[in-house]
This record gives sequence, structure tokens and C-alpha cells, in this order.
Amino acid sequence: MQGKPITILLVEDDLAHAEIVRRNLERARVANKLIHVEDGEAALDYLFRRGAYADGTQFPEPGVVLLDLRLPKVDGLEVLRIVKSDPSTARLPVVVLTTSAAESDLIRAYDLGANSYLVKPVDYGKFAELMETFGYYWLVWNEYPH
Repeated sequence: MQGKPITILLVEDDLAHAEIVRRNLERARVANKLIHVEDGEAALDYLFRRGAYADGTQFPEPGVVLLDLRLPKVDGLEVLRIVKSDPSTARLPVVVLTTSAAESDLIRAYDLGANSYLVKPVDYGKFAELMETFGYYWLVWNEYPH
């Protein structure tokens, strides 16, 4: 990755999962800023600079979104649909990070424009490995438009 580290927006209602993501990105020495919101409505507010997230200096534009599917207020698939259908956010990489291995969720996510679909492993060690791999791929190797 060139330039300064990008911000990661983590949209996750399970606080234990959010902590695993945070801890393992730190352990992998990923220096990117991690912003965590707990529901789909807050994610949309953040991405579209509404309400409490209107201040772009305090809440920087993310370079990638880690999106759970089963969210309160606004479902993750609906968040994905809105993000990918708006010209201001359509190019934003969205990585689905979910417990759902259902083929219907996978197909729907890709139909809506997901850039990747990751199923959270039940095993902690495998989850940690997944987050380390995510960190290297999306935050070190992947190129983003300027």
C-alpha cells in the first residue's frame, strides 16, 4: 500500500468478535486506525457523514469496511446495497465478515457488490490467522485508487 495507512470501519454488533478483530490486527502490527460501530444505521451515518459522525476530521473516511451481516437496526446486506449503489461510496471496498456460511447470503452479498466474503471461524486460532491474512492483503498489498 502506498501513502498513509487507511482507516478500517468495522461494523460488528458482537463486542467479543470486534475485540478479536482489534487484538489480532494489533498483533499482526497493522498500524491502521480501526473505527468500530455496532449497527447498520451507525455504519450508514458514519459513511455518509450524518449525525454524530458529521465531523470528518474526527471520523476519517474509511479505506475499507469490514461488515457483519446480522446487524441491529439496518441489516448488513442492506448496508452493502446502499453503499454500493451510491456514487460517493460505490468504490469503497467492503469485506463481509460474518458467521453465515449460507450460500444464499454469499450470493446475495456478491450480487450487491461485496469485494470479499469471509466466514468467521469458530476456532480462535483460525480467526486470528484470518485477521492477520486480511491485514496483509487488504492493508499492505491491495492497491487503492487515489
